[in-house]
This record gives sequence, structure tokens and C-alpha cells, in this order.
Amino acid sequence: MSILFLIIPFALLIALIFIIAFSYAVKKGQFEDLDTPAYRMLTDDEDTNGVKK
Repeated sequence: MSILFLIIPFALLIALIFIIAFSYAVKKGQFEDLDTPAYRMLTDDEDTNGVKK
């Protein structure tokens, strides 16, 4: 039972760290455009050797 006094605050600390990291990423615009990178892959031109122009 005493292990719960250690595990619960540790789990809350980890959750708080992830919430802070997620809110930081949202503020920096990480999730602004989710579609363009997938389409950019289709429009990249490559030479016959596989080297980009």
C-alpha cells in the first residue's frame, strides 16, 4: 500500500510533463498543417539515380 504513495505522484508528474510538452507543441504550430507533408512526398522529383534535384 505504501508503494502507491510513490507511484501516484510519479505518474501525475509524468502526465504533467506530457501535457506541458503537448501544449508547447501546439503553441509552436506543430499541428497546424497535417496534410501538406503527406502530399509533398508525392511531388518530390528524383533523378534516375535516386538523387534529388
